[in-house]
Amino acid sequence: MLVMLVLMQYAGDAQGLFKKLVWSDEFSKPGLPDSTKWGYDRGNGCPDNCGWGNNELEVYTEKRPENARVEDGKLILEVRKESFQGAHYTSARMVSKNKGTWKYGRFEIRAKLPAGRGLWPAVWMLPTNWHYGGWPKSGEIDIMENVGYWPDSVLGTIHTGAYNGMLGTQKTNGLHFTDLSKAFHVYAIEWNTDTISFFVDDVKYQVFGNQHKGAETWPFDQEFHLLLNIAVGGNWGGKFGVDDEIFPQHMEIDYVRVYQ
Repeated sequence: MLVMLVLMQYAGDAQGLFKKLVWSDEFSKPGLPDSTKWGYDRGNGCPDNCGWGNNELEVYTEKRPENARVEDGKLILEVRKESFQGAHYTSARMVSKNKGTWKYGRFEIRAKLPAGRGLWPAVWMLPTNWHYGGWPKSGEIDIMENVGYWPDSVLGTIHTGAYNGMLGTQKTNGLHFTDLSKAFHVYAIEWNTDTISFFVDDVKYQVFGNQHKGAETWPFDQEFHLLLNIAVGGNWGGKFGVDDEIFPQHMEIDYVRVYQ
């Protein structure tokens, strides 16, 4: 059950030791996203991982402004209902892999979310080299996830070999808002050798600690990169179907900043 209360012991000074800005995108140049900072995951994950392992319904496109563009100082990720490469929905999945990879730091994304049943927007991190093996052994950090049938909630989640969604043991917590698709919020983590802390608007609501039991519980001593995307349907996002009357929808990202 989602914990809606922010525990007082999680209150603290956001940005802690991480003061130096080492990488950012302020999305100031209109057009396609900056190719020196972002690449694309393309297609539907087939043949190895159809539906990206989640039975998602979209196809992710590359360098297609209908799905990913910069305008008015923001990155616009647009999900559309249209036939494209055999799918009925198009979207974009932006990745900083090999253009921005880090071990430890504060990762801060200011965004406004899409709305509608069947959508699954996310800001998250994956390992760049999969040092400990395939998912979930090398880890995953979900800085922000939201599903359209649960429009007032955002969650931060950790997946590892011991704690993951396949086993139902993932480490997750969330916060309640009433304006996720109407207002911008700052989603962030602070990651060091011993903890990963989750924030929304500098309110700390979850801390995942290093138990010092090896990579099964803490694979987070390797480099990770950022992903920004909107999925359609899937095991979680599509639990109650997809409302085809909502499209197109957007996730607007004002900035992405990395501090170390």
